[in-house]
Amino acid sequence: MPNSEKPLDLFWFIPVTGDGSYLGTDVGNRAADFSYLKQIAEAADRLGFGGALIPVGSHCEDPWIVAAALATHTERLRLLAALRPGLATPTHWARQAAALDRISNGRFLVNLVAGGEAKELAGDGIFLSHDERYAHAAEFLTIFRRLLAGETVDFEGRHQKVNGARLLFPPVQKPLPIWFGGSSEAAHHLAATQTDVYLTWGEPVEAVREKIDDVRARAAARGRAVKFGLRIHIIVRETEDEAWRVANRLIAHLSDEAIAAAQRKLGEESDSVGQKRMVALHGGGKRDRLEIAPNLWAGIGLVRRGAGTALVGDPKTVAARLREYQALGIDTVIASGYPHLEEAYKVAELLFPELGISAPGRLSHGTAPGEFGVGAFRPAAAAE
Repeated sequence: MPNSEKPLDLFWFIPVTGDGSYLGTDVGNRAADFSYLKQIAEAADRLGFGGALIPVGSHCEDPWIVAAALATHTERLRLLAALRPGLATPTHWARQAAALDRISNGRFLVNLVAGGEAKELAGDGIFLSHDERYAHAAEFLTIFRRLLAGETVDFEGRHQKVNGARLLFPPVQKPLPIWFGGSSEAAHHLAATQTDVYLTWGEPVEAVREKIDDVRARAAARGRAVKFGLRIHIIVRETEDEAWRVANRLIAHLSDEAIAAAQRKLGEESDSVGQKRMVALHGGGKRDRLEIAPNLWAGIGLVRRGAGTALVGDPKTVAARLREYQALGIDTVIASGYPHLEEAYKVAELLFPELGISAPGRLSHGTAPGEFGVGAFRPAAAAE
């Protein structure tokens, strides 16, 4: 029977870096061409996912351009596009955010990203230290949020200055929600003071509890309330054994040398506290230490930066693990799986019923169960 508890808001992921059936190899690789990304977004829209995250980075197609394009091919899907504040002025970003919110009829969301690898940031002309980036982001958000609220803004800080900044074309949503993630003290401070949803990568439940409690307390001290989200991969199959076989298959083409090289890069080139926590989960690449908590697998983080853990298991087990995070205050789960097109269907088929997520009304023509089997079409001749 479906779980009767409050349904989670389950988002999916748009792989603008590319996709595939295996990690860290060109075997089965799928390029991030728009026709494929559109397929994933349309599937997520049709299946009933609440939204989709589009990440940022030099290794990614531009998330805001992709979001604008996908907005015209989806009807219900909210588009959570990452924003790196050092790439343009807050006024410029606010105009684009308002335009995207209007184009999508109120389905646009902003995911502020202040972290990153020093080498990549330098290529984008960003040379601020870790804490300076968060101070810069705080000034950025002060201007950005006021503009989207309809104010004319005069502001002068250490990193940002505007005189008479304003938007002539407002967004549909008021306020337009700001999502944000980070594990450092500076990130928690910014999350508590200026954002609407705090995101954490998938860590063991007690570690996530500590982060949520800290952000919640900081926000409450300022008379604010923050919502919470979890970014994690999901590998769900009808049985536990099958799910773990799929997980191990993902890293089947990874050599020890490739893992060691990736771990050096992830550990040394990033000043991200969250990234260092991901690396520490499996001891820097040890294959025999990948199940770091019940059903929580760190194999994806062997070579992938950012969110490196997956919940692995049968539908009831994965749903139960997600409910443990929900009990901490998690409202939204941003999930993903390789390859993202097929796994969107697998997650919707197996996990949605356990989480109480109802199938949406059809967006267009579809098939339905019949006497010849699910989705079967009975030719007219056979009906006679």
